[in-house]
Amino acid sequence: MADIYVIGIDAGTESMRAGVFDLDGGLVAEGVTPIETRFPQASWAEQSPEDWWRALGASVRQAVGKAGIRPDQVVGLAADTTCCTVVAMDDRGRSLRPAIIWMDMRAAPQAARIAALDDPALKVNNAGRGPVSAEWMIPKSLWMAENQPDLFEQADYVCDCQDYINFHLTGRMVANITSASTRWHYDSRTGYAAGLLSKLGLTALLDRWPREVLPLGQVIGGLTPAAAEHLGLPAGLPVAQGGSDAFIGMIGLGVVQPNRLAMITGSSHNHLGFVGEEVHGAGFWGTYPDAVIPGLHAIEGGQTSTGSVIAWFKRLIDSGITYERLNAEAAELPPGSEGLVVLDHFQGNRTPYTDSASRGAITGLTLRHGPAHIFRAMMESVAFGTELILETMGAAGFKPEDVVVCGGATNSDLWIQIHADVSGLPLKLTRIANAPMLGSAVLAAVGAGHYDDIATAAGRMVQVVRTVEPDMKRYEAYRPVYDSYKALYPALKVVLRP
Repeated sequence: MADIYVIGIDAGTESMRAGVFDLDGGLVAEGVTPIETRFPQASWAEQSPEDWWRALGASVRQAVGKAGIRPDQVVGLAADTTCCTVVAMDDRGRSLRPAIIWMDMRAAPQAARIAALDDPALKVNNAGRGPVSAEWMIPKSLWMAENQPDLFEQADYVCDCQDYINFHLTGRMVANITSASTRWHYDSRTGYAAGLLSKLGLTALLDRWPREVLPLGQVIGGLTPAAAEHLGLPAGLPVAQGGSDAFIGMIGLGVVQPNRLAMITGSSHNHLGFVGEEVHGAGFWGTYPDAVIPGLHAIEGGQTSTGSVIAWFKRLIDSGITYERLNAEAAELPPGSEGLVVLDHFQGNRTPYTDSASRGAITGLTLRHGPAHIFRAMMESVAFGTELILETMGAAGFKPEDVVVCGGATNSDLWIQIHADVSGLPLKLTRIANAPMLGSAVLAAVGAGHYDDIATAAGRMVQVVRTVEPDMKRYEAYRPVYDSYKALYPALKVVLRP
């Protein structure tokens, strides 16, 4: 099998990445093409779908060329994309306006109106307590229908970035179950949320959404001749259904069974796991039935500001001090940073409080404290935020045995150790840094028929290369500091508001 390969595509906000993988999950070569984001008004963010298509062709050709393989050695491909990047297009695949990408907040008023409704489809949002994010599909579609009604009427399809790309690859319009379940209020047992759309006067959206919702790894179709020429790959090459990047990252981390947690780190943290039965509760999102693995319910938590807080502090001091030096000096300090406790809500809180108006704080400062103290306390605060999410999920029955982690936090041995020590759980790191891209390759291998299912493919293609065990003495030392962290939000809620 060494002579055949699959391609995993990761369509992110900043770039289009394509990786050539062998069937053991080894990355042979990668192609990267930047994508431009435009900001026509405050809180708006748009991209050109045509730019995605150009970047996809360039990245795939780069990757195959760097790999030094023949195009006919590629046996399948799949893509993950950003979620809730909404496209209005005609039946030939031509976009009618720039795509409203996930970070665009123009639909905040529509989101607030949706959150105020009483509808069972909203139970996945904090057990119906909300909020509904302006990022999501229905608020953006409602904004389009209300503010650009002629364009909305002209659209044959209103779909996601994922669906646009797959349509251009195969000529077939389908939705993926991950994005639909987590951000469109689709339920695998009952279908689209027709009742919710009716309450909004938006039933016309049902005629514009893809009719079919496919599970991950199912073959959508083969590359059309035009797509094959664009990518430099054989016509008819199987294209497997992918999904939204963070959830495909679960697969790329090998988190495909209950009682394990995928932690995807970067500017923010995403916490994703599976439970065997449906649960809903305050402080987390979900659960979403069949959204990633058939028969399992996905549970979701997240922190808004994590790596971005660390980067902000580094920019703020701007004294030539390196991350390496900060890590080394912070590692010499004891748990608790000698009395400092930070609240990591620099851009609000996603879970468990879901409070966009909350703000960050650095407490306990004395003249003894220096940059390394603040640096470590910030790392600890993010780990405390993760622990609070795990505690909240645990009350609903989800108690992971370990955490598999990828992303920016893995660049700091200290930060990973702090996470392990605060949670008392082992943290596992895998050999491929881009977990979503590897997850797409896993789906491509399943779609190409080389593995029977996602769990089997992930078991073969995802390899853990390091385990960071918690130090239980430090775990105990962190308990009173964690209690102080938990006390900060209710104490400061009334004063730290914008």
